[in-house]
Amino acid sequence: MDIYYQTFWIRDWQVGDRTPAAHIIRSVLKEYGLGWEPEAADRDVLEVEQFYQATGGEFWVIEQQRRLVGTGAYYPIQRGQNAVEIRKMYLLPEVRGQGLGRFLLQQLESTIVTRNFDQIWIETASALREAVKLYETSGYQPATGVETERCDRVYIKFLKGTGK
Repeated sequence: MDIYYQTFWIRDWQVGDRTPAAHIIRSVLKEYGLGWEPEAADRDVLEVEQFYQATGGEFWVIEQQRRLVGTGAYYPIQRGQNAVEIRKMYLLPEVRGQGLGRFLLQQLESTIVTRNFDQIWIETASALREAVKLYETSGYQPATGVETERCDRVYIKFLKGTGK
């Protein structure tokens, strides 16, 4: 999978991306005063093969000039009906404000639709203000049942006319 947006290359995660991807996520969490949880909420970043590749999900990285600058992923979940959860959408500060986050979300959604899922769930933290705004302006509806300790918000989007 190769997708291009401006000067960015969105591609499938490779084994050599494990440490740089974890560093991006850890640094963005720290920027917003949130903790890195390698034994809990962030374990999936360290075990992409188990959490994404083995379950039918995908983990993407974003490169700019041969440097990783962001991540985005999804995997199937038991919550809801025929559902996935979008996870690990993180961008370094220097690449924000260029429409990349919205583009990444749209690409994840398009891929999820082609895989015939009916619902997309997202958990996030109120501290991640830009992410909350992105989800709320992209058709995600507030829901209940936060499962991750660090997160205090959960959203759902119904695909293909399901739900509402």
